Amino acid sequence: MSSVPERSEVDEQYTWDLESIYATDDDWEAAYEAVAERVDDLEAYEGTVTDDAETLLETLELRDEIMREVSTVSAYARMRRDEDTTNQQYQALTARAQSLAADAQSAASFIEPELQELTREAFDELVDDEPDLETYDHYVDDVLRMKPHTRSAEVEALLADLSEVTGATGEVYNMLSNADMAFPTVEDPEGEAVEITQSNFTNLLKRPDRDFRKRVYEGYFDEWESVRNTVAASYKNSVKADVKTARARNYDTAREAALDGPNVPVDVYDTLVDTVHDNLDKLHRHAELKERALGVDDLQMWDLYMPLTGDEGPDLEYDQATEYVVDALAPLGEEYQSRVADGLDSQWIDVYENEGKQSGAYSGGTYDTQPFILLNYQQDIASMYTLAHELGHSMHSELTKDEQPYIYSSYEIFVAEVASTVNEALLTTHLLETVDDPEFRKHVLNEFLERVRSTLYRQTLFAEFEHETHRLEEAGEPLTADRLDDLYRGLKADYYEPAAIDDRIAREWMRIPHFYRAFYVYQYATGISAALAIVDDVLERGQPAAADYLEFLRRGSREYPLDLLRIAGVDMSSSDPIDRALETYGQRLAEFESLLD
Repeated sequence: MSSVPERSEVDEQYTWDLESIYATDDDWEAAYEAVAERVDDLEAYEGTVTDDAETLLETLELRDEIMREVSTVSAYARMRRDEDTTNQQYQALTARAQSLAADAQSAASFIEPELQELTREAFDELVDDEPDLETYDHYVDDVLRMKPHTRSAEVEALLADLSEVTGATGEVYNMLSNADMAFPTVEDPEGEAVEITQSNFTNLLKRPDRDFRKRVYEGYFDEWESVRNTVAASYKNSVKADVKTARARNYDTAREAALDGPNVPVDVYDTLVDTVHDNLDKLHRHAELKERALGVDDLQMWDLYMPLTGDEGPDLEYDQATEYVVDALAPLGEEYQSRVADGLDSQWIDVYENEGKQSGAYSGGTYDTQPFILLNYQQDIASMYTLAHELGHSMHSELTKDEQPYIYSSYEIFVAEVASTVNEALLTTHLLETVDDPEFRKHVLNEFLERVRSTLYRQTLFAEFEHETHRLEEAGEPLTADRLDDLYRGLKADYYEPAAIDDRIAREWMRIPHFYRAFYVYQYATGISAALAIVDDVLERGQPAAADYLEFLRRGSREYPLDLLRIAGVDMSSSDPIDRALETYGQRLAEFESLLD
């Protein structure tokens, strides 16, 4: 029987080094207590923030010191929990850290309303008195920009206190999907029992035996059907929280509130959706090509993850994958490349799946720690691309920390997904240029096509779903499980017109954890569009373009996202990068069609 190992069975060299943060849980406890005591120190500054330049600087620096410590305490607890989501001890530590973070946010909530009593001219005068305040110039500009949507200090404190409650639906969903749900075991063509997990589900749908894929697909979504009403209630209340919080901050819509945070115009969102809809014919062509490549009369939903090559693809050991990724990054310069290689040797990464481990992948760590990457490596090409993706996030953080103070270290997601996808695109180019094995090259080409399908098209589909669910809530219409299913089924039918749409796929919305962070996913689609444009430029112009890109990474959040991307030569206020990405997608579809011919 295929089984997932216990945590203790995973070789230490393939686990992340959380002891580099705190050597023991007792050390974490001491750090927790120390920063919890400091939170109250902020109270002394309430009502005096803008009295003079010295007080303003002291307030902002104290706030930043506390938030830095809280973020490290929180990151350690969360990553320990993610090693095994069933571990009650680390669930408790995570809950305590989340409460501490909410307390810290609440304690600091008076600062921005008091800052908003300043004019821009008044702040400039304070900078003249205390030049160190110049560090906060862009931050203050952003705070003043948000004045129409910032409430009184009392209301801000209440909203900060409620953040733990309004975010609770995501935590409930996470525990349900990762700790409590038990997916069935199915028998593969060799008679071996295979356990379905959140991490291996899509990988199992790449198995060549079609009946096996169907059994995996049906067993997986039937388990979601058993919790359908619970998940619908959870998501409905998550949407309600988004809408009510937006209204509390004087926004007309939750989408406007979400995009205004990073100062991204809603037109960018609409341009993405409109441009993708104008190019759905390419996705339909991909579906038809997949039907032809697989030799089936009707493309079913359990066929979508199958590669165009018609088989699972070559096994790819983790160590070989790391070599490919490091080599692919050469166009970005030796320093960047060497830093990635050093990180791979320094236990940045928790590589393999284990029992109870958080599914998926992410890049973590804080301003005061090394990067940490959670993977669930599955010995395949897709996992190699995920490794490259998360290393892009980590290197973005590293280069930002090199150049920017803490206040500008947590860059916006809109630009974060650019760094990750640049790495993916460089990996594709490197593999197609250097690997001679024709079968391997086919799988790389397929991986590129699947990445565009799942990142640009699929995430835009998700973006449409989110927009509509929030619109319905804002219009006072009920978000029932049936309504959510019908909405998702309709979108899936539009996007995958040549394929058969069954009732089970209408439940797919239930398995998307990103929906609990509203209006997040569209940035994957804009990110891949910007990234492909940047890689084209780097490969064409060489070092000057790479230097522009690295400068973009080093800027962190010191400028607004669209301005940052202009440093790297990309204008996301237009449809041009999206059109260019989809043009490349169409060209590579044609390339694969020629292989079949």
